Amino acid sequence: MTTAATRPGDRRVSPVFLGILAVSAVTGWATWTGFAAVPGLAVFLFVTSAWIVSLCLHEYAHARTALHGGDISVGAKGYLTLNPMKYTHALLSIVLPVLFVIMGGIGLPGGAVFIERGRIRGRWRHSLISAAGPLTNVLFAVVCTAPFWLGALDGVPPAFRFALAFLALLQVTAAILNFLPVPGLDGYGVIEPWLSHGVRRQVEPFAPFGLLFVFALLWVPSVNGVFFDLVDGLLGFLCIEEIDTYCGFNLFRFWQGADGFCGV
Repeated sequence: MTTAATRPGDRRVSPVFLGILAVSAVTGWATWTGFAAVPGLAVFLFVTSAWIVSLCLHEYAHARTALHGGDISVGAKGYLTLNPMKYTHALLSIVLPVLFVIMGGIGLPGGAVFIERGRIRGRWRHSLISAAGPLTNVLFAVVCTAPFWLGALDGVPPAFRFALAFLALLQVTAAILNFLPVPGLDGYGVIEPWLSHGVRRQVEPFAPFGLLFVFALLWVPSVNGVFFDLVDGLLGFLCIEEIDTYCGFNLFRFWQGADGFCGV
């Protein structure tokens, strides 16, 4: 019912997204085959482009779920084209998450697409719209870790194994951070419809600062340690060892020079 109100062009996949996807595929192939003359550069391009693809899919999931929930305005806004330049917060959605990956190897949740919540009826629909984005990161993490727990990486160049492990780490950290019940993050959006009107009004002024609050907490050594212990535990359960993610991050930051310990 709701999809009929969108024009075909509103749902056409953007050439920008296809270009990013092509970079991910080519550099992933170069890393897989060992074709790249500089493995670190190939890993950097592969992980960065794949990370941007996942960010686009994250925002698309929000928009697509909102469309089926009743917000037919998302098509005209370009949210269904997967074009990262169409998001209301391109800086928060794309630029800052990529910078945080480079700086600290953390999958920072980006800004959300603008959903006209007044068009959505039913608390479950509101919760599902908020949950759709981080659930996409969960799905992406499953895809990235599948070769590890399926034992499908025998004979594959170490560079690709390390890159895939680091990409999985980014997806896991993004999913955890996004699901935190902190105002401004998707986790709070999941529970917000079930809170009383008074509580929501009291919390609303803090929403713009939620992400900054989480970021500040991660700089506290004890909190950072607990957070990454959780991440490493989840990845270990999925058969990814800490050395895999460490070497992936080391290769990703190729400009610092390769660590001989990683054997690439």
